Amino acid sequence: MIDGDFSSDLADGKDRNFITALARGLDVLRCFKRNETELTNTDFADRTGLPKATVSRLTYTLCKLDYLVADPRTGTYRLGAGVLQLGFGVLAGMDLSERAQDEMRALRNGPNSYLTVALAEAHRLDAVYVAVQRSREDVSLTMRVGSRLPLFHSAIGRAILAGMSDDARAAAIELADREDPEGRARRMAGLNAALAEYGEVGYCSSYGDWRPDVNGIAVPVFSLNGSRVYGLNVGGPSFHVKKKQLETVYAKRLLQAAQVLSLRG
Repeated sequence: MIDGDFSSDLADGKDRNFITALARGLDVLRCFKRNETELTNTDFADRTGLPKATVSRLTYTLCKLDYLVADPRTGTYRLGAGVLQLGFGVLAGMDLSERAQDEMRALRNGPNSYLTVALAEAHRLDAVYVAVQRSREDVSLTMRVGSRLPLFHSAIGRAILAGMSDDARAAAIELADREDPEGRARRMAGLNAALAEYGEVGYCSSYGDWRPDVNGIAVPVFSLNGSRVYGLNVGGPSFHVKKKQLETVYAKRLLQAAQVLSLRG
């Protein structure tokens, strides 16, 4: 989902290497929300803030490249096979998500059958799930690969922020301030508390901060060369997944899993 024209925001810095046309094309592709299969040029224009004439040229080009498929009868577009190929290519390149499955499965198979385990990477102001081990119960979080959680208000997002370099974290804060200036006080209070918590116990928590009915803790996971930071979390419905159990039973297991994955990352 797009809230405003991201490519224009990024191009404001007059970066000579920034290709605005490419960024705008990607903005169009990101307009599709969950459970949406078809959008019109008007939908794209409304969600990106781009002129309709520009959107028409972009959708025409994306159709030619097989990233969109047009339906002349309805004037709508759906995502094409090209996008799926890109998505699977990205996931295939994230070998950590594959190698994490054993550690994640072991965490999921612990004493609490309501627990869900996930691995995520930051994208703008979201933590995007790249691997998930769903709980063993029917009543569980409806989370899957591609699910997005707020970077500053979820345990997994805060763990990613804690693991970032100072420069990367500052860039995320600056972006958040531009996108949501009114939320800065709450955002920074949560981040500062998370950084202090991480420094003290090695993980970040969210007890009802993301959703009032969800508890979770998370740790950063680092690639071997330090170029990428992920978040690894365990959590679930607050009426089944209690703070005490997360901190006394699962925290140690989570930290051990992160250490194993970081050494292999």
